[in-house]
Parts: sequence; C-alpha cells; structure tokens
Amino acid sequence: MEKLWAPWREKYLYGQKEKKCVFCIEKKKDKSYDKKHLIIYRGKYCFSILNKYPYNNGHIMVVPYRHINAIEKLADKEILEMFKIIKRTKEILDDKLHPGGYNIGMNLGRTAGAGITGHIHIHIVPRWDGDANFMAILGNTRVISQSLNALYDIMVKSL
Repeated sequence: MEKLWAPWREKYLYGQKEKKCVFCIEKKKDKSYDKKHLIIYRGKYCFSILNKYPYNNGHIMVVPYRHINAIEKLADKEILEMFKIIKRTKEILDDKLHPGGYNIGMNLGRTAGAGITGHIHIHIVPRWDGDANFMAILGNTRVISQSLNALYDIMVKSL
C-alpha cells in the first residue's frame, strides 16, 4: 500500500494549541503580518483568511474583527460586509480555480463541528467532482493540490 504524507498537518494535530483566539488579529494593515497570518483581505468590519489546515484547495474563511460567538450578536453592517466578501471571494475562486461547486457555511458550537467556538466565522470550501474519492473515504487523507503560499498570492492580487 502506498502512503501519502501530509507532515504540515502534524503541528495542528500534535502541536501546542494557541491560548489566544486565532481570529483576534491586529487591525492595522501590514503586508508581512497579513502574509504570516494568511489574511487575504481586510474590510472595515470583517476580513478573510486562508484556512491553515484546509479541507480542500481554496478553503477560505470570512471572520468579523469582533470576538463574538453567535449569529445574533452580528451587527447588520458586519453581516452585509461578510456576504460581500463571500460573493467576491467566490467570483475569484470561480475564475482562478474553476471548482464545480461550494460548501459555504458555519459550524456553530463544538457539537456541530466547530473547531473554534468562541469567534464566529463562515467557511468557503470549493468542491470538485471526485474530491471526496477513495483517499478521503478509505485513507482518511485529502490531497491538496496547491500550496497555501501560491493560493495566497492569487487571492491577494485579485481581491
């Protein structure tokens, strides 16, 4: 049997977990800070960020700057900006990666699969025919075909 190794995920699985919220970021615009933290776009109330441990190529999250844990706590201006960012992000992913579809949504609470429960965020996950093939089902492994740095450069230039 052949094995595919994804050692970049080892830090996520076994590494020391962040004590502070990974979505509570500095609000100042700084290109080196943003690249280090995979922030691809900053709006007035929200930002978008690459998922460091993606489910699929192009996995991006849209996050309000405010540390809140429920939809009800979002202000209308945050909701509007989040969906404008989602719309623009999808347009760029369509143009650059050509997925066949998307999963766009939220995991609210640990029981629903939220890995980060204290800071609400929306996932944008591009999907392709066959991306849930035998590797994911039998091997419990996903093949991500593009580096985070390559995707970061594409998205930053386009947003």
